Amino acid sequence: MTENSRKARDQAETMFSKTQTQMLSLGRIMSEQDAASQAREAKTARLREMRLEKEAEEEAAAKIAKAAGPVKRGTKR
Repeated sequence: MTENSRKARDQAETMFSKTQTQMLSLGRIMSEQDAASQAREAKTARLREMRLEKEAEEEAAAKIAKAAGPVKRGTKR
C-alpha cells in the first residue's frame, strides 16, 4: 500500500467509527425515550382508571343519597 492509500483508509476507518458511535448513541437515546414514553402511558392509563373508578363511586353514592330522600333532623317543639 502506498502512503496515500494508507492515510485514506485510516481516515475512512475513523469516519466510519465516528458514524457508528453516533448511530449507537442515537439508538440508545431512542430506546430511553421509548421506555420513558411507555412508562408515561402506563401511568396515565392507571391514573385514568383510578379517576373513573372514583367518579363511578361518587355517582353511585349520589344516587343512593338522592333515592333515600332528605335526612330528617330532630323536630322542634
